[in-house]
Amino acid sequence: MAGRRYTPRTQAPTRTTVRGGAPAIPGPATPPLPATESTRTYTPPSPLHLGLTLGPLRRGPADPTFRATSDGTLWRTSRTPEGPATLRLTATTATGTVRADAWGPGAPWFLDRLPTLLGEGDDPATFAPRHRLLAESARRRPGLRLTSTGLVLESLIPSILEQKVTTDEAYRAYRLLLHKFGEPAPGPAGGQELRMRIPPDPYTWTRIPSWEWHKAGVDNKRASTIIRAAQVARRLEEAAAMEPAAARARLELVPGIGPWTSAETIQRTNGAPDEVTTGDLHLPGIVGYALAGNRDATDDDMLELLVPYEGQRHRAARLILLSGVSPPRRHPKMRKVNIANW
Repeated sequence: MAGRRYTPRTQAPTRTTVRGGAPAIPGPATPPLPATESTRTYTPPSPLHLGLTLGPLRRGPADPTFRATSDGTLWRTSRTPEGPATLRLTATTATGTVRADAWGPGAPWFLDRLPTLLGEGDDPATFAPRHRLLAESARRRPGLRLTSTGLVLESLIPSILEQKVTTDEAYRAYRLLLHKFGEPAPGPAGGQELRMRIPPDPYTWTRIPSWEWHKAGVDNKRASTIIRAAQVARRLEEAAAMEPAAARARLELVPGIGPWTSAETIQRTNGAPDEVTTGDLHLPGIVGYALAGNRDATDDDMLELLVPYEGQRHRAARLILLSGVSPPRRHPKMRKVNIANW
């Protein structure tokens, strides 16, 4: 029986300039998009900057789960509770409205959580800067919101990979593992232009052979921690619905996950404005230098300086990092040690 021919609609890409936020990748602005019913729009109640808000989810410029094209469009992939999904976000400058297109089995879940992902539950108005640098940094970035993904494992595993190594090494390991053990993203993002990937499911993380961890430059301690976390993934995912302190405690029950890793994770999954990172090699010195001229500040010094921002300490630290103010380097960079070469 003959049927009507279906011709998918396409949307011609536009070319504008990205200002701030995640860096753009080279090449055409946006690939042609097939018609899709998985579309939603969201108009935030106050200014919103997509790049600043979602930037912490990007693990390096070549992260296969995050792309920013030259027209300001952001692409993101996730393994949601309903399955893999790709999300495409475009903001209209005139109205501030964000259009979201989604593909894959997890598309409805992604779209239902769109306002939360874009920081609807975050209230930057409660932040009262008491230092000129913070006031200026906040004034220049009115569109900064703290995202809340509601997905724990996808932020926890990259944070574990970043333990005790340079960020470049961690980004490389994450990229290699996803290209090897992930799957192509649903929709146009999985094509040759963007080559985006979906992170492996928990079972696949537990089945990665030891030599593949080694080839990615991941030592046995970090690999074992990821495997332990993946084995209890269901329990860890429950942390996204908890209060931040309880969520961190849940994560830290897994051997190998400490305060640094739990804070870096919960900041992204729960949108926690007060969960400041401790145990970081550079952050105490940056905060100490910015607020008190103390480049040798310890975690205790940093926490004391952030006391006036109780309840908003993570936001304060984020604004300091975005200001670009940091102490002059006195020591050489941390040495890169790629165990894959051993």
